[in-house]
Amino acid sequence: MVKIRLRRLGMKKKPFYRVVVADQRFPRNGRFIEEIGYYDPMKEPAEIKIDAEKAKDWMKKGAQPTDTVRVLLKKCGAIEG
Repeated sequence: MVKIRLRRLGMKKKPFYRVVVADQRFPRNGRFIEEIGYYDPMKEPAEIKIDAEKAKDWMKKGAQPTDTVRVLLKKCGAIEG
């Protein structure tokens, strides 16, 4: 199954995340299919940039966003809810 999830980058105590489309069998920071955006929680306010068209396209193909990514997609306006 394909998931839309966060990939953690950054230093210790200073996380930075990339929003990626990946097979759920691969590790969190492992191989991924496509990068569709990023999320920086350390900035004030948190910076979210996600390509809504790519996200919608992947969800039409059956990709499931994780709970956290679903919240981010709602905040950036990629999905309604």
